[in-house]
Formats: sequence, C-alpha cells, structure tokens
Amino acid sequence: MTLDRLPSNPKLQRRAQERVRDADVTDFARDGAVIIRQLFTPDEVALLRAGIDANLAAPSARAKVASRADDPGRFFEDFCNWQDIAQFQRFIAESPAAWAAQRLMRSPSVRLYHDHVLVKEPGTRQRTPWHQDQPYYNIDGRQNISMWIPVDPVPRASTLEFVAGSHLGPWLMPRTFMDNQAKWFPEGSLQDLPDIEADRAAHPILGWAMEPGDVACFQMLTLHGAGGFEGPGRRRVFSVRFLGEDTRHAPRAWKTSPEFPGLVDELPAGAPMDHPLFPLLIAPAS
Repeated sequence: MTLDRLPSNPKLQRRAQERVRDADVTDFARDGAVIIRQLFTPDEVALLRAGIDANLAAPSARAKVASRADDPGRFFEDFCNWQDIAQFQRFIAESPAAWAAQRLMRSPSVRLYHDHVLVKEPGTRQRTPWHQDQPYYNIDGRQNISMWIPVDPVPRASTLEFVAGSHLGPWLMPRTFMDNQAKWFPEGSLQDLPDIEADRAAHPILGWAMEPGDVACFQMLTLHGAGGFEGPGRRRVFSVRFLGEDTRHAPRAWKTSPEFPGLVDELPAGAPMDHPLFPLLIAPAS
C-alpha cells in the first residue's frame, strides 16, 4: 500500500485549526510538548484500536518485547507498519493528524516519518526510561513532531511525561532501555541524562491523564519517559511521527531505531527526505 498526497479537506483542516489553538502552537515551541484534547473522533480511535490489535496478532520482524522476562506484565513495541496495516494507513490519510502536525511544527510541508505501536499489559513494571528520540534517528532538523495517541484511558501515573524546554538542547547520550549501554554514540561523546527520577521537583515535568481521542505532541529532542502500567486493561498507544520542511537525511554509522536498510544508498546525506518511505502528505502552497 502507498500513501498519496492528502487532498484538501476543509472538514479535517477546520478540526485541526479548532483543536490546535494558537496558545498550543506557542506552548509547543516553548516547551517542546503539548496535549491536544479530543482531536480524534471515536471512529478514528476505533480504527487505530483495530490496527493495534491486528499488529499484536501478527507482529512484524521489527517487533520487540521491551520488558524483562520476570516482569509480571509485558511491554510490546513494533515499528513502521503503515504499509502493511490498512487501519494505520487509513488513519494517517483520513484523520486530522497531519494537519495538526503542520500547525504545531509551523511547517509548509509535512512528511510521514514512521509509526510506532507501544502496548503495556496490566501489571507491567518496566518504565520507559527518560530519553530523547532524535539521537536514535537518522534525521537532522528542528521541524518534527511525534504524536502519542492512546486508544485506552491512561491514568496520570502511567502517562508519557516530558521535561519542558529540553527540546532546545543539548543532545544527551542515548542508551539501550534494558541495560543502559551506549550503542549509538561513543561513550563520553555526549552529556549524560540527569537523574530525573532522583529529584523530580528540580525539573519542569509535564504530563496529563489522557482519554481516547486525546494526543500528546512532542518535538523529537524533548526528554520524555513513562511509568509502568498497573491496569486494569491494556495501555495501547499508536505513535505517528511527522517531518517538516527543514528535515534532512543524517546517515549514522550505527543501527538506528527504527532502521531503514539500504536508505543510505538511495538518499544522500543532507538531502531532504524525498523517498517513498516518507510520503509527502502536505505540500507547500504554490
């Protein structure tokens, strides 16, 4: 399946304009994270829920379990499935997500980067450690956004949290979530993350209890993390990432997360992300 450039859709564009207020755009630029309440309809959430359940039933080769064997719950992740799971592609094409991303990024264009499913079963102890996303990626630029979209209610204790203003830099050392190893940048080449959990009051932490239809939006350098999930039920989340006008390809000498095998041979370093893997959803106005 492929995604074509989105046609003008006044209804979706109007919903994005109404839900993403001017104050949200300002807050996103200042804090690197913002919540948009009820951006998505129950039908759009149901579409995602069906897609996540299809993904759980037939994981891709990229799927992994990000919790330990002795964890009473389970933390499942999978990436880059929009081409294979029809519900994900429909959601990206038929919801106001890309239009909201355009408004928050203040970008004339919007490209799809990738999708990411994150499911914590009830009783999961495994935290999502504090981290920035962009050091794991193969891109450079400031105009980017991740949308974290739960299809189940998420209590405040289990929600995604952010350190306000951390998107302004610096880049901090990315490490493996399970064993804290520096596998991307050489040890000592980047500043280590502060121990946020040791002194939470010292950091401007943002986080919100969320309901289906809500979306937490954040810039890819924003420090973020999440607690475990006691339940009841699952914490199923679909995350979709978009790229703006200034994003450029930044090949790495190591395996990125997610990986795009062969891309370095097809897209030069420093080039715009003009490739079928990253469809142009919204083009600049002519």
